[in-house]
Amino acid sequence: MLSNRLLTIAKLVRPNAKVLDVGTDHAYLPIYLKEMNICKSVIASDVSPNALENAKKNLEKFQTPDIKLVLSDGLEKIKDEYDTLIISGMGTKTIIHILENQTLPEHIILSSNNNLYELRTFMNKLNYKIEQEVICFEKGKVYDIISYEKGKEKLSKIKLMYGKSKDKKYYKFLYDKEKAIYKEMNLKNKIKTFPRLTLLKALSI
Repeated sequence: MLSNRLLTIAKLVRPNAKVLDVGTDHAYLPIYLKEMNICKSVIASDVSPNALENAKKNLEKFQTPDIKLVLSDGLEKIKDEYDTLIISGMGTKTIIHILENQTLPEHIILSSNNNLYELRTFMNKLNYKIEQEVICFEKGKVYDIISYEKGKEKLSKIKLMYGKSKDKKYYKFLYDKEKAIYKEMNLKNKIKTFPRLTLLKALSI
């Protein structure tokens, strides 16, 4: 039932956690977490009434009625206790909008589809450190999934830009992507002079 991306996120959830899944959509992740007895409790929230209606149907289908569904814009309507927050499938600006000026839990799992440098910088300023960063490849797409826990951490510019996954396949993917952009800009003959490309090539070897 779960995609590779959601399975990767599920593996980052700690045993007996009290989970809040923001932007749950069809609630596949919460259902899996309960079916596998990974978490103690789980709240599935979404800003879309249609998404929650689909989630409700899935809870009935998979007989997981103890998952609480909440219609909420981010954390606005969440009243129940949780110690693990999951936000995936959104852009960095939306994730930051959800997180800023909020009381946040010990453990946060994020998967943004853009602007990862901005996301890592924001979380670092909130005094959250990267516990684990995992790269997931699925159907031609690449997902960077980061597990954060409370704590200060000094990150270099390189780690803010490219993370802490140490995944050579991922760095190769970034190198090829940026190289293609430079070629499109008619900078083919100058590629060797770009520090980011040189760095990514070194990281991917």
